[in-house]
Amino acid sequence: MSAMPQPSPASTFARAAFVGFGACVLALAIACQQPPTSSQAPSGTVTAFQSQIQHIVFLIKENRSFDNLFGTFPGADGATSGVISTGQRIPLGHALNLMPQDIGHEWIDTRTAMHNGRMDQFDLVSTAIGPGGQILPMTQFLAADLPNYWRYAQTFALADRMFSSMSGPSFPNHLYTVAAQAGGAVDVPVDTNLQPHPVWGCDTDATTTVTVMDQAGNVTRQLPCFDLPTLADSLETAGISWRYYAPGAGQIGYIWSALDAIRHIRTTSLWNQRVVPVGQFIDDAASGALPAVSWIVPDMPVSDHPRSQAGFCAGENWSVQYINAIMQGPAWSTTVIVLAWDDFGGFYDHVPPPAVDQFGYGPRVPLIVISPYARQGVVSHTVYEFASVLQLIETRFNLKPLTARDANANSLLDMFNFSQTPAQPLILPLRSCS
Repeated sequence: MSAMPQPSPASTFARAAFVGFGACVLALAIACQQPPTSSQAPSGTVTAFQSQIQHIVFLIKENRSFDNLFGTFPGADGATSGVISTGQRIPLGHALNLMPQDIGHEWIDTRTAMHNGRMDQFDLVSTAIGPGGQILPMTQFLAADLPNYWRYAQTFALADRMFSSMSGPSFPNHLYTVAAQAGGAVDVPVDTNLQPHPVWGCDTDATTTVTVMDQAGNVTRQLPCFDLPTLADSLETAGISWRYYAPGAGQIGYIWSALDAIRHIRTTSLWNQRVVPVGQFIDDAASGALPAVSWIVPDMPVSDHPRSQAGFCAGENWSVQYINAIMQGPAWSTTVIVLAWDDFGGFYDHVPPPAVDQFGYGPRVPLIVISPYARQGVVSHTVYEFASVLQLIETRFNLKPLTARDANANSLLDMFNFSQTPAQPLILPLRSCS
């Protein structure tokens, strides 16, 4: 998510943009390399995909880097140590189930941590230092801390080159999950005192604005209510069923309900018809009422967010409940689940993100593809972003891309094998969280 550090003035945002991207002309080639040309799947794979898959579920969790969750995963490009701003390499500490505070991961924090591709200033982001002097970003979980996520990654397909679409926090990244862009938004909506507002989107009042950057790096403050074309619009126009399962007004997780920031959905009948309480997904999965495309957004306590007072274990249990519901329902044999985390949350990751445009990419986040046809036990090293998930949906339902991002994104279909014996459901038990 984005959470609670105070945003910087507009001039600082603009200055950071020019510093960060200007360095691509001068410095570290690895940090500034362009992502590979769009990798599209062979026609036979697309035909099999369109024939075998009827449902795509995009499950979006919060604020974890790849190294924070899967840095020790066998076969993946992970790290167990990292360099900090002093030049010292330190071991990554053991991550906490309950975090004492959030870690800075706003636009400025992200640029600071990435340091033009050096990936060595995570200790300088805001609120990086916890009680006792622990450098909170420089921590990671081990397999025993997330056994069920680990089982999904071992059994199905894990990506270790999945990057957040935007170098910043949740609000813009969640917009990328529906629109393959964020309308230039680079941070979270704030009030007149530059404090994060408890509601993000068209429900906010006139005193709430978000920092928006144009292609030239000029910065303005605008209401966080946009009229961007979204994948939901494409599905609706094509007559393809979809629902956006998300927390509602009054729940903390409502801030992540990205369609609240899309005016022509929030203010029309689509809002009541297609944006539904997140808990409804369990019933829909069990009864065979899943739409062709589902987005699932959790509420704060079960989001995996560091600020959750329920802890990471509770967030993993919630994910298992929702994935079990699909596997125990009638749609499993024709379903793809894409499980991803929305941004790095301030946590260390050692891989420099390729530069795709002035907004991204941000640091790596985990992504797991769960399906009867996901390549079993495979770690993909292909560069992906959230637009790759949108492209997957567009490919399945013959929809046009929304932006250059989804048009050029690498295809997630290289994580599938439609010739394999379909995987059986993997029903996992819930853990006891102490």
